[in-house]
Amino acid sequence: MNDVRPIDPPIRLTELAHGGGCGCKLAPAVLQQLLVRQAGAMFPQLLVGHETADDAAVWQISDELCVIATTDFFMPIVDDPHDFGRIAATNAISDVYAMGGTPIFALAILGMPLGKLPVDVARRILDGGGAACAEAGIPVAGGHSIDTAEPIYGLAVLGTAKPEHIRRNAGAQPGDALILTKAIGVGIYANALRKGELNAEGYADMLACTTTPNRVGAMLGTRADVHAMTDVTGFGLLGHSLELARASGIRLRVEAASVPLLKQAGGLAEAGHVTGASHRNWDSYGAGVTFPEHYALSMRHLLTDPQTSGGLLVACEGAHAAALLASIRDAGCPDAAVIGRVVGGSPGVEII
Repeated sequence: MNDVRPIDPPIRLTELAHGGGCGCKLAPAVLQQLLVRQAGAMFPQLLVGHETADDAAVWQISDELCVIATTDFFMPIVDDPHDFGRIAATNAISDVYAMGGTPIFALAILGMPLGKLPVDVARRILDGGGAACAEAGIPVAGGHSIDTAEPIYGLAVLGTAKPEHIRRNAGAQPGDALILTKAIGVGIYANALRKGELNAEGYADMLACTTTPNRVGAMLGTRADVHAMTDVTGFGLLGHSLELARASGIRLRVEAASVPLLKQAGGLAEAGHVTGASHRNWDSYGAGVTFPEHYALSMRHLLTDPQTSGGLLVACEGAHAAALLASIRDAGCPDAAVIGRVVGGSPGVEII
């Protein structure tokens, strides 16, 4: 890739942060405790709040229009400032696509340790974020910045959609097929990068994955055969699958061998490049997952690996899965795959 920058720049952003990317997210169990008493159901125009841990809030303005709002920010997952900005912005915009919407503008969120980083580094982060927004066809219309102990960057993003095009993480039905639009393993790659053990090819794969926008979500929202959708980020594939299962009141059966992986993810997982967030994820929701003993522990680490700017998890009519998969791949998601199906039973996730 022509835009891949050196892995070891003079200032290593990842050394200034205790975590990086969506691996910085609070563990699912902790987040649930924080949100349990938050109100949201008092407003009939609020079509989607935090009640099912969905990707963004949705407010209905009229019979023809909804506004989608989200915010996402984190500490550096890579060392190059421009790449960090691109990844963080692409990740934030994804929440609008995951709801079936189209982004319209963004506001920047920037925290910089002023005594540790020159202004030029912050400028390059903003430039990277602006480049990702330009690719999405939206402006960065403003924002807010503060002096922080660690570098932080992200966006608040607004989007729109027709009410009938909104896709929640609720709505999956028995018989649906499950499609994942991107390969997983970003957290494992990032862990190897922090340790200086990710080669140039691996960095290129990681950058390509994390900066590929999920704009296919806007198309998927227009299709009646797509019943539910969410993006896979900090809680890993299993965590976000479990959220979809619980929100929909159904059970997911995931075929581990069908889950697409970044090229070096399996080997790096076996070599021990596993994030602390992966362990926290499993501790938070492992009771809701059936994981067969014949799979190596490294497979569990892959399925709980925190993704930054990960793909979309889509539940669609089983009979239309093959045609829909072809459309998703044609739309710029070559790694997309059918990874399982929706079955009856109590909410949960089965790995087979």
